[in-house]
Amino acid sequence: MHIDDLKLHKAEIRKSVLQARNALPEALRHAAAQSVIRHFSNGMTLPAKSCVSGFWPIRSEIDPRPLMRELEAQGMTLCVPAILDAQTIEFRAMSFGDALVETGFGTMGPPADAPVVDPDIMLIPLAAFDRAGNRIGYGAGYYDRAIAALHQKNKHPVLIGVAFDAQRVDHIAHEPHDVALDYILTETGLIAASPQG
Repeated sequence: MHIDDLKLHKAEIRKSVLQARNALPEALRHAAAQSVIRHFSNGMTLPAKSCVSGFWPIRSEIDPRPLMRELEAQGMTLCVPAILDAQTIEFRAMSFGDALVETGFGTMGPPADAPVVDPDIMLIPLAAFDRAGNRIGYGAGYYDRAIAALHQKNKHPVLIGVAFDAQRVDHIAHEPHDVALDYILTETGLIAASPQG
């Protein structure tokens, strides 16, 4: 598929899936934020004191904050991304109860003087995903570049997309710079990505 056709195809998937996500009822959203804690705990065992990157939800994203609170209670270090410029995000350490500021793209996080860390596990927001672990974000490419930068430092975090089941599609064509997820965490379970789909 030509690169322009691929971008158009992704934009069409993004629009359709986000409409479906926006339409999800509030009761399902609240229940999902709780059920992902159970699915994560049943499916993942993290090394002690792992650094976990989460995110402050925007728009109609699934809310990972209850899971993040649980992980902090288990002794994990938390961090969230902050946008530095049109190309770059950094991961700033945070704890619940810290003062937060706007960190770009509608997100919240620690101020610029917070420690910058490299996550071991990344909870990643997304617009759409498939069974193979391919994802469509919001088109800015921040996570792809951040993950590539971590790889250059010989750091290979576990990548977990966090979404509603309604965001799953049959197939997402990927570009060379796209980084596949290791797992997808939804309200119905933790899915290990399978290249065979």
